[in-house]
Amino acid sequence: MEENIIPYNYQISIDDRRKLNGHNSFLLWFTGLSGSGKSTIANLVEQKLFQQGVRTYMLDGDNIRKGINKDLTFAPEDRTENIRRIAEIANLMVNAGIVTLAAFVSPYKKDRENIKSIVKDVNFVEIFVNTSVEECERRDVKGLYKKARAGEITNMTGVSSPYEKPETPDIEIKTEEQSIEVAVDSIMKYISHKLIHDEN
Repeated sequence: MEENIIPYNYQISIDDRRKLNGHNSFLLWFTGLSGSGKSTIANLVEQKLFQQGVRTYMLDGDNIRKGINKDLTFAPEDRTENIRRIAEIANLMVNAGIVTLAAFVSPYKKDRENIKSIVKDVNFVEIFVNTSVEECERRDVKGLYKKARAGEITNMTGVSSPYEKPETPDIEIKTEEQSIEVAVDSIMKYISHKLIHDEN
């Protein structure tokens, strides 16, 4: 059956869409433990981009888990499939000319490498929101760590399941050392050159 699947050759290219928007498109991937501040920072970055007239869309773990990936568990193989599907969605959005922001724990290095291969290295910005498990547990925004410690949640990253830290992220945000404002400004500064679409 696979030999009968032939990709459609679109008449409007990704470059055409970027030209129309007046900016490049790429994926900002926020990774870190639950409660690290990924979604908070990603939301603020999106707001700044939106204010600059940049076309954006944000993908967030809970929203995706309630929709397209509601059939997946938190077992390692399902976590991998969860990230693969999100990467494919993000790739479509980047091809549509949209700056896409994705905030997911994404604990496995191999899965994050796979995202990069799907969207292409040049379109991928890895942002490691580096917050200690102790701090995340202290915040415990969703009460997940408390449930994990009580045995009510299995496969909890940082408690009963590993988190493989990025070794060379494009941006590292240390939330226990810098303010959210500083973090957002550093991301905006980093991506400013990536936004520029060269029409030549």
